[in-house]
Amino acid sequence: MTQQVLSLILLMVIFLSIFFVFFLSDNMSATISKQIYSMMSYSQQPVVRALETGRENTFDSEFFEYLATDPYQETGVVMKTRDYMITRSLEDYPASYEEYVEKQAFKLLDNPLPVVSQNKTRVAGADLYYRLQKIETPFGPAVIFTYMDGEYANELRTSLMDGTMYATVLAFFLILMIFVFWVFSIIHPLNQIRAYITQIKQGKDVELYINRDDEIGEVAKELRTLTTELAKQEKSKEEMIHNISHDLKTPIATIKSYSESIKDGIYPYGDLESSVDVILNNAQRLEDKVHSLLYMNRIEYLVSSDAEGVVTNMKDVINDVVLNSVVIKPEIEIITDIEEVFFDGLFESWRVCVENIMQNAFRYAKSYIRITVRENELMIANDGPKMPEDRIEALFKPYVKGEGGKFGLGLSIVSKVVNANHYKVEGLNTEDGVCFRIYRDVPKPKSGKFSMNNNRSSRGKKQ
Repeated sequence: MTQQVLSLILLMVIFLSIFFVFFLSDNMSATISKQIYSMMSYSQQPVVRALETGRENTFDSEFFEYLATDPYQETGVVMKTRDYMITRSLEDYPASYEEYVEKQAFKLLDNPLPVVSQNKTRVAGADLYYRLQKIETPFGPAVIFTYMDGEYANELRTSLMDGTMYATVLAFFLILMIFVFWVFSIIHPLNQIRAYITQIKQGKDVELYINRDDEIGEVAKELRTLTTELAKQEKSKEEMIHNISHDLKTPIATIKSYSESIKDGIYPYGDLESSVDVILNNAQRLEDKVHSLLYMNRIEYLVSSDAEGVVTNMKDVINDVVLNSVVIKPEIEIITDIEEVFFDGLFESWRVCVENIMQNAFRYAKSYIRITVRENELMIANDGPKMPEDRIEALFKPYVKGEGGKFGLGLSIVSKVVNANHYKVEGLNTEDGVCFRIYRDVPKPKSGKFSMNNNRSSRGKKQ
């Protein structure tokens, strides 16, 4: 960002240079010329009025010089009936100036148009400004001319340029200081955020102190929230790994000790069959725990699979899951109200998603589980105990294990599948239990009531 700031400052300097060289210089030249011609017009007016009134003493040299005296200008009159006369100012102009302007004045005297002519030219290698005005007098037509060199224009240009330059440079540095202060106010918190992230990566326990009401403040706030959330997840993950390690040690130790005893001809559980059953039970426990861990890796593959343009018939998914889960708890009645609708995504990923919700429902349901499928909406409800508010907020976070849960991965897998297929998932309490709702761009149901008067299927019988 520092390089960008320096580049921006360089562009500003280049812009100002171009502004002074081209735009300001041309406009200043035009302004100076306009100012000079106005001065000449102002100097000519007394002579014009005197000649138009026919005052004879206008041609008196002293009176003429009184009317047209100016330290920078020479003024004169040419007529056909009289010799021209000219003032002698304090400036010592070359004779070539007078000759050139006199020649232009006689041309205008012979030409009916224009009445006024003003111009800038170069004579003897120097700038010459002149103004001619043709008038009618009682003595005949006359041309009043005024000319001056470029000294006054140069002085005026220098004065204007210096004043403009000082004001512009002052304004530039003032704007630059404000800009640098503003950039520093952005760079400093960004450096704080960068240092904070670096220290977090190194495992250090640090705080980020940025109190701003703009976008950077929002980023800092979200970063602090993210760090807190990651710390919570890491703690939950460590606890889960610790619990898993402890849970795995027990069946492994049991299997090992029972196997060694049987090898030595000793039956720890009374007889050979009972002792082998203990080994098989612990092996099953071990398999279930490993299966849960492998499930997470499996779902990562399913979520990352290329499912672009693939749709799944959710009726087939529900029927498959219900058929396989009906024997889990035969005392739990499964109610289905299914329409043949299609969801975006792979069949296997949706099957895993529904299986996980069903496993959760079996864990808490008292008497029934109801599955409802509509266009862009899937709801799985049960009549288990309602969830605390803090549990609802952390429902789909990984490694957060609810009461009666195993490893805290099941619902986080659901969330991954749903989000990967561009749907949404939420858990909510109803009047008679809990409901998990997967949907896309449809309003939430106004009521959480799930009537028990629907047609029920007996122990997994589907409608």
